[in-house]
Amino acid sequence: MSIGKFDMRPDQLYDQALAHMERTVNILAQRVPQPQQVPYDDSFVFRHVEKTVHQALVQKLARLVSSLHAARLLTMYGFVQEQAALQRILDELQEDITFLAYGVIFGKWTSLHQDYLDAFFEEEFDAKSAIESTQKRPMLPRKKIRAWIAAVDGPDMDPSRGIELMRTISKAYSGYVHAASPHIMDMYGGNPPRFHMRGMLGTPRHDEHSADLWNYFYRGIIAFGFAAKAFGDDDLFNTIRDFVDEFARVTGNNYQSNEWDEI
Repeated sequence: MSIGKFDMRPDQLYDQALAHMERTVNILAQRVPQPQQVPYDDSFVFRHVEKTVHQALVQKLARLVSSLHAARLLTMYGFVQEQAALQRILDELQEDITFLAYGVIFGKWTSLHQDYLDAFFEEEFDAKSAIESTQKRPMLPRKKIRAWIAAVDGPDMDPSRGIELMRTISKAYSGYVHAASPHIMDMYGGNPPRFHMRGMLGTPRHDEHSADLWNYFYRGIIAFGFAAKAFGDDDLFNTIRDFVDEFARVTGNNYQSNEWDEI
């Protein structure tokens, strides 16, 4: 897939990236055993009953695309606090996809991967009411997932530095999720100073977070490349790799989109 035009605006490029991602999810979704209707209460729910790693990858990719759509909408209306909270979710989605895909690509499937997969597919409730339910979904420590990814990434990046980088990003955005005071005070300003509760359009904070959204699209496309490789589809992987290269070339490759203001 080719981007083509060098005068493409951010919205156009994001449209193209999202459309490409959605098509890829639909392609990969047809390559795994399809969801089945499973009885639930007086009705049914759809579930992947085989619970394979490739089914998990398809689900994670679908959620990644949905979250990118949502983050983009929040950015458009200046709701940067909420955008940043959603980016915390996107961080974990991208880590999860990388973790699962690497396990397949490099043939390094471990007990950690299987524990992750078991927890991922576990039902939330095992009774008719939440109060009666005995389910307690195990949560794998995020630091273990990050450590495994950093180790596989190898000597090109010091594993301890990679882990610390991911941890630092996660902690920064967790402040938006948990509404820490320094993060909330980003909403405060103006003349006279006040809390901006209807979004922050036209403020420096909006410009900063608009630029930051580029990172999540770029990393999201890369995650799709890993997933394609895990499916053994080299043609699809090469297409995504070419798209990543053009995406960076058209927008600039310094990990922000500020320079687009001058297009």
